[in-house]
Amino acid sequence: MILVRRMVNHMPVIKHKQFIHAPIELCFDLARNVDVHMETTAETKEKAIGGVTKGLLEKGDIVTWEATHFGIKQRLTAKVIHMEKHTVFVDVMVKGAFKCFTHTHQFEEKKDGTVMIDIFDYKSPFGPIGFIADKLFLEKYMRDFIISRGKELTRIAESAN
Repeated sequence: MILVRRMVNHMPVIKHKQFIHAPIELCFDLARNVDVHMETTAETKEKAIGGVTKGLLEKGDIVTWEATHFGIKQRLTAKVIHMEKHTVFVDVMVKGAFKCFTHTHQFEEKKDGTVMIDIFDYKSPFGPIGFIADKLFLEKYMRDFIISRGKELTRIAESAN
């Protein structure tokens, strides 16, 4: 019984730091730009199909994304629930494949650039089966997805700077 309880309550947290040789304002705006998001997630064919579909996301904005993950076309709707320009914004899933998720985007100004920190806190659906999926492949998949997007944001920011 204790094992099942742990499995059901398990929530992976993925934390990734990326240094970018670009000003904090640029990094912050690129990270919340819907058009740039689609460019940085081209591998999964992510596109905004509802809510805010272009430009910069603001607090209270909702966007519905359509993407292909694991060969399956999926939709996910997220809402920006917190924003402190140019240091942090937080979006949460309001509808989609996960049981829940919170994605915190933090930015720290450094002498020669910006540290971008992604914290992705999620819970898979399907209880113990979701826990097993996390351990077998989902947690690694999500970590790789966040790292890939961070590298693409870095490339865009540094080429624009």
